[in-house]
Amino acid sequence: MKLRQPTDFLILDALEDKGRNVATNLAAHTGKSRKNINTRLPVLEDYGLVEKIGPAERSGLYEITTLGKAALVYRDQYDDADDFESLIEGPSAADVDETVDAQASFARGDDSDGNGDGE
Repeated sequence: MKLRQPTDFLILDALEDKGRNVATNLAAHTGKSRKNINTRLPVLEDYGLVEKIGPAERSGLYEITTLGKAALVYRDQYDDADDFESLIEGPSAADVDETVDAQASFARGDDSDGNGDGE
């Protein structure tokens, strides 16, 4: 994930603050050109940070996604993170399931082979 700073974060900020919007309005809110905004919105959509919404297919109406909100939370770590995408996505469901299973096994007193018989 390669974000263009500060433009991409300005777009995400505007969508979070003002709600769903179109490129013309986002250009006014961010101080960036409409052409620049129109170029960046599809990229942000590909990253899953914004979503193009209806009512019409070609409406150009976008809103920020949960992942986009996470990017705003972690924006200060963007330059330092080796994998910003993994940072904002957090642990995967499989990782969480494994952690929960391990904690439950420990709570039951299961041994390392997982059968609970201590052998």
